[in-house]
Amino acid sequence: MGRAVAEAAGGMPDFSIRALVDVAANLRGGDGVWNAKLESAVAPGDVVIEFSSPSGCREAARVAAAAGAALISGTTGLSEDEESSLREASQRVPVLRASNFSLGVAALRRALAEALRALPHWDVEIVERHHRAKADSPSGTAHALAADVIQARGLSAAGALRFGRQGRTGPRDAREIGVHAVRGGTWIGDHTVLLAGEGEWLELRHVAQDRLAFAHGALAAARFVSRVGRPGIYTLEDVLNAGSRQR
Repeated sequence: MGRAVAEAAGGMPDFSIRALVDVAANLRGGDGVWNAKLESAVAPGDVVIEFSSPSGCREAARVAAAAGAALISGTTGLSEDEESSLREASQRVPVLRASNFSLGVAALRRALAEALRALPHWDVEIVERHHRAKADSPSGTAHALAADVIQARGLSAAGALRFGRQGRTGPRDAREIGVHAVRGGTWIGDHTVLLAGEGEWLELRHVAQDRLAFAHGALAAARFVSRVGRPGIYTLEDVLNAGSRQR
């Protein structure tokens, strides 16, 4: 993702990459940009974009808050302690967090909200596919979609979520939300929400064909936080709303 963001930003006149940061510091990257340690790379007014690891996310939040730089975070699978580091940073700088930076997925979540309002009693199942090397399962996006359903229907996550099925599970509970993860090959990201009624069903699906889709979403988020100017936690929904107002 870091390479995809750098590639996408390189073709846009309103972005300038100050530094690329990874485990190996002080290695020359593309276009003569030096990899650097995070503290030495961040200045007030910058935007830090991190797709790293839970520990990397926590460090990015600490450094961004101390430097007065906005933060875009795309790491999933965070512990409560790591989530807390983002909330603490958001008291000092704008923090935009998303499990999936595709603007198409943001639109999918809007469409799902409308479908849930129109079809309040239909069964909901979520199926996601990712490449064989993905570390967490189900994906952060699948969790976000499930959370949307839980909130819309006033359910409890502990009682509603069913991660796969095996054996004699009995009839499906009407309040159940099925979440299923598929791993293999080189799938970039594929998320489907199935809503099943009596004698009919509806499928809402988003397929990412290239990581540049997420990179362009991350850059749209970076533009947003650079303009918003106020500390706080923001989402891609805020980016979509800002774009709608500008049109």
